[in-house]
Amino acid sequence: MRKWRSAVVTAAWVAVGTAAGALGAWQLAGSDAGDGDAAHSRPLDEAAVRRALARASNAPADTGAPPPSTATGSAKPTSPPAAERSTVRFTGGSATVECRADGTVRLISWSPADGFHIDDDVERGPAAVVRLEAEPADDDEQEDLHYEIHCTPEGPRAKVVQDKDDD
Repeated sequence: MRKWRSAVVTAAWVAVGTAAGALGAWQLAGSDAGDGDAAHSRPLDEAAVRRALARASNAPADTGAPPPSTATGSAKPTSPPAAERSTVRFTGGSATVECRADGTVRLISWSPADGFHIDDDVERGPAAVVRLEAEPADDDEQEDLHYEIHCTPEGPRAKVVQDKDDD
């Protein structure tokens, strides 16, 4: 009787685990409607976030185009163009930066790649160039990677540079 009860309990656990796995797979497959906006598809850029928020609130999406002019003919003051945020990836990790209309860059956030950590003395800007250092986590043989990030018309670029402190 004891072996039979153990077999029934084991079978019940296997059935519950299989059902849970099937339900999870079904949910995951059903969450991507093919439009590529599912959370597991890819990170959203700023325009995709605006579109998703507009869909959620049933408000028109901000396309970046100026608002239509009014019939009164009064001119509205224009604000300077907003800073454009983008992510730049490099061997030691990635960083989100703002490329500003005045040509400067500001470091918003950063994340180390596996096996690295970002040193505490980060130069965030705004400046013509921002700097950070990616250090290998457990490898004394591998050199620290010193990065300078600047904005170009094509977007932010990171390059490895010689450490200023190395003489």
